[in-house]
Amino acid sequence: MKKKKVVVGMSGGVDSSVAAYLLKEEGYEVIGVTMQIWQDEEACATEENAGCCGLSAVDDARRVAQALDIPYYVMNFKSEFKKQVIDYFIEEYLAGRTPNPCIACNRYVKWESLLKRSLDIGADFIATGHYARIVSLPNGRDTLKKSKTTEKDQTYALYNLTQEQLKHTLMPVGAYTKEQIREIAAQIHLPVARKPDSQEICFVPDHDYARFIEENTNQKIIEGNFVTSQGEIIGRHKGITHYTVGQRKGLNLSMGHPVFVTAIRPETNEVVIGENEDVFAGGLLCSQLNFMSISDFPGEMQATAKIRYNHKGASCMIRRTGKDKAECWFDEPQRAITPGQAVVFYDGDLVIGGGTILRSLNKQSVQ
Repeated sequence: MKKKKVVVGMSGGVDSSVAAYLLKEEGYEVIGVTMQIWQDEEACATEENAGCCGLSAVDDARRVAQALDIPYYVMNFKSEFKKQVIDYFIEEYLAGRTPNPCIACNRYVKWESLLKRSLDIGADFIATGHYARIVSLPNGRDTLKKSKTTEKDQTYALYNLTQEQLKHTLMPVGAYTKEQIREIAAQIHLPVARKPDSQEICFVPDHDYARFIEENTNQKIIEGNFVTSQGEIIGRHKGITHYTVGQRKGLNLSMGHPVFVTAIRPETNEVVIGENEDVFAGGLLCSQLNFMSISDFPGEMQATAKIRYNHKGASCMIRRTGKDKAECWFDEPQRAITPGQAVVFYDGDLVIGGGTILRSLNKQSVQ
């Protein structure tokens, strides 16, 4: 029987390297591919931990492929990455929202684009080094299951993969802890066994999002007013791209006590400031829904929801409110529900689905 062919997206890190090794050990015909996505290779290559996009990543991935004795290629996805990730990142911040570029990259570049090219060259699957597991359910659907170790789980960033994408995906690393993955890499003498994990947003290595946006758009980021929820002007801000809901540091406001960003108003170029309790909300409205473990739900259902990557999750009731909209009401108010971020719904360890947060809700605001 012919061995199944799998294209492994190799970032040059330990997780994807061990994923390639594990699949080869299982008898798959493994092909290593690094996705060339960054627009300025020189800048990325100079970074010590250039993540998954620079020339150093290519060098590391190539050395791993040689050690594993598997074919290795570099595929150019620069245009897809710019359109689906960088342009989206900039547009969201300019609209007063806080985007999650890793989720966009996963859905539209690492899966949609890489999977298409992989199937075109005769592969049966693509594989990554993500800490997540794929399971098939009795209802005929595939979904994600949390990884073996909760602290490394990456299902939140993968919630919007389609059924077709899941059917052609392998995630062997999700059954292991990070320590086990590093041990395997050391045992088989992989050159990246002790390589540090890369930072989250690979194309803004210095974390200065506002500078990146200003340098990559023709739009001048202008100063505006800090205001209270009643509209009182209490200071000047550096431009809305410098702020996100829940932020406390870097406001440079002399209020005598800690204050927080509670909302961003791009239409008036205002950043709303409030007290700690003002950052909490009882619910949220989301759209751009994607379902995994179920095909849809007509009314309401109980779930656990995560509103950011490092959120522990909170019990909630999801209510369908439109063709592509749902409300999520929490048992307890949640802090810093942020427009632009994802909300992901779970049933235990299984991903039900999720969407993009439009705004926070409180009972008095919904009549």
